[in-house]
Amino acid sequence: MTDKPLTPELLLQAYASGVFPMAESREDQRIFWVDPRKRGILPLNGFHISRSLRRRMLREPYSLSLDRDFAGVIEGCADRSETWINATIKRLYLDLFDMGHGHSIEVWEGAHLVGGVYGVTLGGAFFGESMFSRRVDASKIALAYLVDHLNRAGFRLFDTQFITEHLRSLGGQEISRERYHKRLARAMAVDTEFQAKLPLPPAQDVVQRIGQTS
Repeated sequence: MTDKPLTPELLLQAYASGVFPMAESREDQRIFWVDPRKRGILPLNGFHISRSLRRRMLREPYSLSLDRDFAGVIEGCADRSETWINATIKRLYLDLFDMGHGHSIEVWEGAHLVGGVYGVTLGGAFFGESMFSRRVDASKIALAYLVDHLNRAGFRLFDTQFITEHLRSLGGQEISRERYHKRLARAMAVDTEFQAKLPLPPAQDVVQRIGQTS
């Protein structure tokens, strides 16, 4: 557990050191720091698009946006029976968003938010926090657009914290703590920005670029 008052500045220092915060549940307001022995990453040149995901993306059933509804994405990620996102974490990440370090990509079906992913940027690293999906493949599509956006903006590291079967199916990997810290140091040396005002491209362009790099 942490005894220091949690501030957005302390949170950024933690990310720069390779650790991140979690809570036991939404009801438990205590925060603890995590530095896993095995770290999940999503290689920016190794994202995997299955045939079914490719077909769905090319049909463009959803529209996507950047930083349009950061708070809504956090709420969507926390809207499950068990979650580590408590009120303190919500407040801190909304503060990071106001500071320009919190970012999200949203998936819309008409006016309804049906999926998304949010995280933190620092240097050339994107620290993915959580994602959600209320429609088929919505979170996978969000990740595909996010990987393409991070590549275009010059990012070097997509940290997923842990690895899941969902992430592994998309190309996610698990690496040692030592290897992660080396990659983090290289990414932190890069000066780049998320560029939330950069227009999102058509799905065909995203699929083509990812196919060339994976």
